[in-house]
Amino acid sequence: MVLQSHPHPGEGQQQPGVAGGAGAARGRDIVRPLLGPHPLRALEPGPPHHIQGPPLGEYDDDQLPGVDIFVCTADPALEPPMLVISTVLSVMAYDYPPEKLNIYLSDDAGSAVTFYALHEASEFAKHWIPFCKNYKVEPRSPAAYFAEGATPHDACSPQELLRMKELYKDLTDRVNSVVHSGKIPEVPECNHRGSSEWNEMITSGDHPSIVQILIDRNKRKAVDVDGNALPKLVYMSREKRPQEQHHFKAGSLNALIRVSSVISNSSVILNVDCDMYSNNSESIRDALCFFLDEEQGQDIGFVQYPQNFDNVVHNDIYGNPINVVNELDNPCLDGWGGMCYYGTGCFHRRETLSGQIYSKDYKEDWDRGVGIAENADELEETSKSLVTCTYEHNTPWGIEKGVRYGCPLEDVITGLQIQCRGWRSVYYNPARKGFLGMAPTSLGQILVQHKRWSEGFLQISLSNYSPFLLGHGKIKLGLQMGYSVCGFWALNSFPTFYYVIIPSLCFLSGVSVFPEITSPWCIPFIYVVVASYSWSLMESLQCGDTAVEWWNAQRMWLMRRTTSYLLAAIDTIGGMLGVSESGFELTVKVDESQALERYKKGKMEFGPISGMFVIITTIALFNLVCLVVGLGRALLREGTAGLGPLFLQAVLCVAIVVINAPVYEALFIRRDSGSLPYFVTLVSLCFVSSLCLQAI
Repeated sequence: MVLQSHPHPGEGQQQPGVAGGAGAARGRDIVRPLLGPHPLRALEPGPPHHIQGPPLGEYDDDQLPGVDIFVCTADPALEPPMLVISTVLSVMAYDYPPEKLNIYLSDDAGSAVTFYALHEASEFAKHWIPFCKNYKVEPRSPAAYFAEGATPHDACSPQELLRMKELYKDLTDRVNSVVHSGKIPEVPECNHRGSSEWNEMITSGDHPSIVQILIDRNKRKAVDVDGNALPKLVYMSREKRPQEQHHFKAGSLNALIRVSSVISNSSVILNVDCDMYSNNSESIRDALCFFLDEEQGQDIGFVQYPQNFDNVVHNDIYGNPINVVNELDNPCLDGWGGMCYYGTGCFHRRETLSGQIYSKDYKEDWDRGVGIAENADELEETSKSLVTCTYEHNTPWGIEKGVRYGCPLEDVITGLQIQCRGWRSVYYNPARKGFLGMAPTSLGQILVQHKRWSEGFLQISLSNYSPFLLGHGKIKLGLQMGYSVCGFWALNSFPTFYYVIIPSLCFLSGVSVFPEITSPWCIPFIYVVVASYSWSLMESLQCGDTAVEWWNAQRMWLMRRTTSYLLAAIDTIGGMLGVSESGFELTVKVDESQALERYKKGKMEFGPISGMFVIITTIALFNLVCLVVGLGRALLREGTAGLGPLFLQAVLCVAIVVINAPVYEALFIRRDSGSLPYFVTLVSLCFVSSLCLQAI
């Protein structure tokens, strides 16, 4: 078998942002034998590079390296089992030799329901995997495939498609029935595979180590309906005790690294979030084309695919489309040899996650782990001892080895450490997206998510792991500056908060803070605003966004800076002073049906009471009052001439009022469950009254 990508329908057009942008003219051709300028060198500073990459050559299936795939879940209520196993099934069905493929599910909740769902998925996989490979199915997540209104391949009869739909429906019904009832049915094979590990004393935060190999290639039954081998499938739940720190997702990934080193020990590791299913069956082969380039792939530590979402609607109100980030920002980082590690959709060399420092003498052992054939029961018992609460005590795990602890953004700081050890990273954005996930579809979810991100970035930037301290002399200055763009997100909240409060407050009082519109000193203000927003709009349109999506993104930019970033900055500074401690909040992966309908109609979802909503509502109401009262006072006193010194403040106040239109709708017009709670409105009115009385 030749290690190269196969063409996908609709591909071949130019794709900006592919591996640093140099692959734009070649599309997916860059993952074939590298005969032209190497894509990884395209955006490096200095004169143009013309490095001639050698052909990758041909690799038979038995020459390909093993790949371990990690899927993490933490809460069966927030991350439904059917969502999790659809992701698992999508990565089990990769176009890759199954004897080289090992899938691990980490269940931090230790849920018997999730284990049961995974067992049922292992049985369904015997039908699903050959169906995908025989008929070239894309995507290979059954939930996503059937949700798209699948049309059968020419070689697939309608009867075969209907049969597969029925099998998947049966699977869904069985799993959802168990989810709703909480009662695990008596399934002999499931009981044999380890359901006896659970009892009434087990809770999500207090349970022992559980490791179960659900599909073992050494057993005769580990074949699909066509008689072909199945990938190895392992369930793992590390030990959790209330008195022991478990380090959230970072601890889960480190436990997976240790367990997989005993069971399969593959040289390449892919980790994906439980809601980020595989959308491209060739992604493994595409990533290996970078690693296996003998001349220019030796120092590549990881290959990162972009995050894309399949639940985003046209003219999304929350700014979820991140086309500018994927098509422009990330390729620029890649050009400096250091794309960030996102924490999902990323292929790693195992050695880089084990603390290996790159040297020119380094040689990868691609045969690592191949041929391991120990007894499954012995492997399970050995693995359990590696994921106890006390195993990491007084070890370098979480510091110099594995994924870094002590930061909400464990993925970013881990990627930075890898780059500082001499490894490069690659950003690869093919025409057919490698992974698709679920974007948050309520304002509360988005603000919580961005608070965690901005808090993590700021913690990194203000610590000894700052790109400018840790990366000094190890990574390029351009990459250090690239990290800092996100690193100081949270601090942007303070000037933004000033501009949405003080100029409006002064407008209400009749005090001018900007030059008059007729003054030449007004020109710099106008130039900065017009140039900045024109350039932003042009970039957005160039990358495929609509003007409405760009405008919605500006609204979210304002809301994030005055809530998520502000609270993140306060918490980070408080943490440095020992006043507060960072936590981890899981983003909900369940969409309530009515909320989802409102999202599709472009209505912003507020819902439960939140301190962030109080800030948003206060700013919106305050600027509305300032605009109405301030205009009235200026016009009554001096007419239109009275607006001259206050013109720029009036424009700013109008812009803030217009951008907050969905807030006023949720306050005064809507009466559904997604509108703003009355308590939030009441508290906001108190703050607004206090501010306005002081000004007047």
